[in-house]
Amino acid sequence: MPIQHSTYSIDPAGSRGSITTTELLEAAADSVWAPYMCYQTFGGTAELIAEDEQQPRIHSGEALCCGTFGELLQGQLPVGAVPRDPHFLVTMPIAVFARAHFMPIAGTRSVSVYPSHKVKAKRLAENLVIALGVSGGSLLLQSELPEGKGLASSSADLVAAARSIACCFKRRVRTSLIEKLMAEIEPSDGVMYPGVVAYQQRACSLLSFLGQMPPLAIVGIDEGGTIETVDYDQRRGEISASHRAEYHQLLDHARIAIPRGDTATIGRIATASALLHQERVPKEHLNSMLKASEATDALGVIVAHSGTMIGILLDRMAADFPRKLRSVLAHVSPFDNSPKIYLTMTGCR
Repeated sequence: MPIQHSTYSIDPAGSRGSITTTELLEAAADSVWAPYMCYQTFGGTAELIAEDEQQPRIHSGEALCCGTFGELLQGQLPVGAVPRDPHFLVTMPIAVFARAHFMPIAGTRSVSVYPSHKVKAKRLAENLVIALGVSGGSLLLQSELPEGKGLASSSADLVAAARSIACCFKRRVRTSLIEKLMAEIEPSDGVMYPGVVAYQQRACSLLSFLGQMPPLAIVGIDEGGTIETVDYDQRRGEISASHRAEYHQLLDHARIAIPRGDTATIGRIATASALLHQERVPKEHLNSMLKASEATDALGVIVAHSGTMIGILLDRMAADFPRKLRSVLAHVSPFDNSPKIYLTMTGCR
């Protein structure tokens, strides 16, 4: 069933002001998201807040950040439709995490990171301790998110690192500061937000908060290899005006479907975005996954637009979910004998 035309317009976060901030604060207080958001804040005039207005006690800090299974939607909007850069994405938060543990060392502003190849996290951590006026130290990163696959492993590392430093010094750091530091390093996903967002990945800037993703399962396969975010972003070309208009319309639909928990429309949006992107960065198994989705009456397919993953979407709350899950697994096994099942991060509605 095709997506019907909608007149629901894009409403950038900047035009909604305090409404967006209120929604974000409510989402951050949700029992699902609160454990990850307690040292991060939105709005206000201060870049950081010390608990109880006292000098924070120094101790080690641990924090997590979830990944995202590719993107529900990614493309470019018409020129002038939004402020700054027209490139955007819509996140698909999943319950797979990067974990960071920061241990301060008095008298230094440098940060040693383990594993040592996590140089982006090292850069963000050192810039953050300078911005906060606190000591450096050692940063240990552990992640369930494979690198270079399009699951936001790098962005999750950076956000978890920032949160762990804030936790260590009992600070609440503004999200805008985290985004500013991330923008200096690479294009980033919007995984620092408690829910689904439309996000300008190049500018590291929120377009709008869309709400909570309904409970979905994603049967994902990996086509192999890795894609580096910066390399991908530098080589991708511009999108035609007609395709920009399609992305504009799909974002309009997402802004309606996600708050309503309309899983059928969410599936169609993801599929449409995957097909539009196929012209630019082809996925070898997209047609096979589309056929498997249709054969099993799944919601649709979703891709990591700048990664190597493809998934089939299922509604976890549907009465026939167990049967459909078994059927999807059987259909994808001929071209991937070890598919993985990912669950969306779903806040209380």
